[in-house]
Amino acid sequence: MGASAFNQEAIDALKRGDGMSARALLTAAVDAGGANAGTWINLAIANHLLKDDAGIDLALEEALRLEPANLRALMMKGDLLAGRGDRRGALAFYNVVVGRAQDTRTLPPGMGSEVKRAQAARDRLRAEIADHMLSEVRGAGFDPATASARFTDGLAMLTGRKQRYEQEPRSFFLPELPAIQFYPRETFPWVAAVEAATDDIRNELLPLLDDPSAWAPYLESDSTRPIDRTKHLLGNRDWSACYLWKNGAPVPEIAARCPKTVAAMAGVPLEEVKGRAPFVLFSKLVPGTWIRPHTGYFNTRLVCHLPLIIPPKCSIRVGNETRGWEMGKAMVFNDSINHEARNDSGETRVVLIFNIWRPELDAEERRLVAKLLESVDTVDP
Repeated sequence: MGASAFNQEAIDALKRGDGMSARALLTAAVDAGGANAGTWINLAIANHLLKDDAGIDLALEEALRLEPANLRALMMKGDLLAGRGDRRGALAFYNVVVGRAQDTRTLPPGMGSEVKRAQAARDRLRAEIADHMLSEVRGAGFDPATASARFTDGLAMLTGRKQRYEQEPRSFFLPELPAIQFYPRETFPWVAAVEAATDDIRNELLPLLDDPSAWAPYLESDSTRPIDRTKHLLGNRDWSACYLWKNGAPVPEIAARCPKTVAAMAGVPLEEVKGRAPFVLFSKLVPGTWIRPHTGYFNTRLVCHLPLIIPPKCSIRVGNETRGWEMGKAMVFNDSINHEARNDSGETRVVLIFNIWRPELDAEERRLVAKLLESVDTVDP
């Protein structure tokens, strides 16, 4: 009798719960030289019925040697290790099952429910392991109220309570700059003067809100470039801008109407790139608008917001930290890290936006970065 015949009889025996007969038949199939991964998986099931742990191990090792991506064998190995209390080992196998089963259309018959079980087991084990690690570091004196912010964040990322975000500028990336999401505003000496001018700046803003000609969509299309369909607010006035400086030059008609806002920028280390920066603008977000997750073009600058009209239920997320704007309190963040903003209120939100050089850049680096970015615009004469 050939290996396939032995295997079929073994399957019938397994259905009857006859592990002894199934093992004998499957061993004969192996001896006949026709064993595949399915044969070894069935042999693992037979050994499970017979409570033969060593036999289960051997059968699953052979199945995975023949087919390392076999989801059923991977799942069984995870279950085996979980049953033995090896949570880390079990988690490793469940992770592989979930990772390789992203496209449910390609799953073998009957594996859909198993993949869901793997997901549940993975989540449970992750939580148990995270709780253990937290307990250990607390026993060593860890207190999130007094520990360093970076250790607290690192622990949260390791245990799955926060997602890890890196700097991912869409264009120029300068290495070795820290991936800080929100900078403490107190570290910038010019912030106090800008914040002190909040009322004056807001008073200059208010008349502009009644002048539609002063505003344009924040994201505008360029006929010399393909339309970027990923920018869902392209050409949409739900997110609009009123520029005081644009592409490195003042907008005379707006700047003339906002002399105190212009004066407040005098002490700010604005990013300066010929034909590109600085830009300073009022940014308006109407009720119900969501600026979807995205990243900026460079990590050599920081974005600053001065909140001017802030209804409730407005927020900005940078990386894994979400904050609300506070009237008159500047916010400085790294826009090369994935970020988004929402206005879930029934009123319009307005902030003053301007960019500054990263404080980590020295004068020579700023000069060279500026020249590099300027060179892009001189490729074509």
